[in-house]
Amino acid sequence: MHFSAPRRTARAAVTAARLAVLASALLASAAALAQASPAGSWKTIDDDTGKPRGLVEITESNGVYSGRLVKSFVDAEGKSKVCDKCTDARRDQPIIGLTIITGVRKTGDNEWGGGEILDPENGKVYKTRMSLADDGNKLNVRGFIGISLLGRTQTWEREH
Repeated sequence: MHFSAPRRTARAAVTAARLAVLASALLASAAALAQASPAGSWKTIDDDTGKPRGLVEITESNGVYSGRLVKSFVDAEGKSKVCDKCTDARRDQPIIGLTIITGVRKTGDNEWGGGEILDPENGKVYKTRMSLADDGNKLNVRGFIGISLLGRTQTWEREH
């Protein structure tokens, strides 16, 4: 008796399964590469409560990243809806729509920096560095004065 036809069918099924796994891996890699940038929408997380505070939209133009606050998740009752503590051209500008990240560029593998970030609550501008984590779903944003050791890092979550 010959069993070569069933063997060929089994081999073809194994080959098809291997190709499907390979194709899935390639698609996952392509998706990860597409996310390998800070560009996109990010939920800022409150350091004290762990709850979302706002939504920042980061865009890239000619290799330079900037970000603006597009939404607030915090009730602003009693708080200013303009950046009254800002000391530059953003003074008295509405906080929603305000550009808070400027001049950030890719500085290394999974690292961006060289720009500034504004804290609209106190009007202070800090140097900033960023890096992606958790397969591009988290963005570590460090604001600092002078050297990076003198600062604070927040982890933002990608909005899908």
